[in-house]
Amino acid sequence: MRNVIARFANKWSMLLLVILDEFGVMRFNELSRAIPDISPKVLSGHLKTLESIGLVKRNLYAEVPPRTEYELTELARTLIPILNQLSAWGRENLTAIQGNLTK
Repeated sequence: MRNVIARFANKWSMLLLVILDEFGVMRFNELSRAIPDISPKVLSGHLKTLESIGLVKRNLYAEVPPRTEYELTELARTLIPILNQLSAWGRENLTAIQGNLTK
């Protein structure tokens, strides 16, 4: 269980899942623009990890130039309500959390 959670329970992977849920199919550069703080190397690594555990599907198109798109899998869609609940909890408790950080 811990091994599975460790693969997606980090700031970038969860954010990628939420963004793909919100915007649907996206290309690498679109994801990079949606998360300006993430480096291309880190983005690529997280996408590969999410793909390896079956949460993101990578679609390759044999075009010139090559096109790659990313989208959520059905398995990932079952995780989205949980991520939404976590996000709602964070918004509801943001003031208390920030107050604790300043102590």
